[in-house]
Amino acid sequence: MSIQEHWNDDQPIYRQLRDKVIALIIRGVFGEGEAVPSVRQISTEYGINHLTVSKAYQQLVDEDILFTKRGVGMFVSDGAQKKLTSQQRIKFLQHELPVMMQRMSQLGITNDEIINILEDNNKDSS
Repeated sequence: MSIQEHWNDDQPIYRQLRDKVIALIIRGVFGEGEAVPSVRQISTEYGINHLTVSKAYQQLVDEDILFTKRGVGMFVSDGAQKKLTSQQRIKFLQHELPVMMQRMSQLGITNDEIINILEDNNKDSS
């Protein structure tokens, strides 16, 4: 798992770790039913207090993103990727996109310019 080794001071480390695990699940790095690195492994490898790692993982368990197999480890729950993708999509559409649209308006970016960029991106990805 690729976890940043430098943490942002604006948010608690457990929250940043939680968000990183979520991003890795959405990208498919950890699939449903797959194990995630142990608390000890993350703690040792990245120099994070084990209680901090445990707190991040516990939040994901509480949200039904991870589940525990006693004595074995933590695993990605069935449906976690779909659930997280849906949550992120809603967050983007309701919170991030309006801010971006306001900024585009401030800069005088027209709808036609955006449509052209989107069409060009679609051509490039085809």
